[in-house]
Amino acid sequence: MGSDEQLDAVEVRLGARLAELRSEHGWSLGELAERSGVSRSTLSRAERAEISPTASLLNRLCAVYGRTMSQLLSEVEAEPVAVVRAADQTVWADEASGFVRRSVSPPHAGLRGELVEGRLGAGADIAYDRPPVPGLEQHIWVLGGTLEVTVQNVEHRLGAGDCLRLRVWGPTRFRCPGPENVRYALLVVLP
Repeated sequence: MGSDEQLDAVEVRLGARLAELRSEHGWSLGELAERSGVSRSTLSRAERAEISPTASLLNRLCAVYGRTMSQLLSEVEAEPVAVVRAADQTVWADEASGFVRRSVSPPHAGLRGELVEGRLGAGADIAYDRPPVPGLEQHIWVLGGTLEVTVQNVEHRLGAGDCLRLRVWGPTRFRCPGPENVRYALLVVLP
């Protein structure tokens, strides 16, 4: 299976899981739209995998459902395993923002920590209006390039080898000023 086919399959499973979560909560599209601040049409198209959800959209839905993005993505995978090979790790791309996210840790709903690889293209700028889980602990370790992370109106400029540890309570922003792309490891720990 090629990487485009792998991404398409993930998006189809993700859309189905989003529809299941809404159904499990007994919410209509209108109710979910009110809770998340995302339009009914966008939610409907994401559930049917007609559009690829953006990182911001997934973040809003994760906040409503009380999950991290990795937890949500792990729910579209098979049974938990101890080792996940690089070729089998879930990769999700937000084409609109130039963000690529790889779930490095083997998915496991019962554990609190997870490791993610993030890649942003030069000029990419992603803003999250809130964390998916208030008080989420993050460790951001830049592996190559430059990453600007804004938390509580304080901007942190990180270069290769730099690591930022924080608890997320409000809006955050991840920006790659360029000229090269940035690659970073993100350790996420549930409170």
